[in-house]
Amino acid sequence: MGNLYRFVEPVLLFLLKRKGRSYGYELANELREHALTDAEIEVAALYRTLRQLEQNKCVTSEWDVQDSGPARRVYALTPWGEQHLEDWLTVLDQMSRSMTRFVNEARSTVKVRSSGKNGGRATQQPANESQGNASRGLTASRPRRQHVG
Repeated sequence: MGNLYRFVEPVLLFLLKRKGRSYGYELANELREHALTDAEIEVAALYRTLRQLEQNKCVTSEWDVQDSGPARRVYALTPWGEQHLEDWLTVLDQMSRSMTRFVNEARSTVKVRSSGKNGGRATQQPANESQGNASRGLTASRPRRQHVG
């Protein structure tokens, strides 16, 4: 499915399906509540995604000039967009099951290793194994919060 920013797409499709029609500002506020990652989504990425969805005929937009304030663009989901949302749900469901399997397997492997030697205490890696991992790019690091935009 490409870059991380693409995970904005299914959320936007879902929000438009649920709301019917919505302004970009409203979508930006609700996007944070339903985000599929903990990455911060820039407003510019939101509008780029909406434009791309419109080019792909998943979303339509028009200017709303009825309010007393400045004109605002209002977005709505098309039938093609509803189908695209269904496709996303299939992909995300499969991804979710695959990730759950991986996490469960990885956790069980970690539990087996940590309970195997020294009564469950962590052991240090031999220096040569650690160096070998570093030379292969396999150094330990914490997951970081990513910035998308």
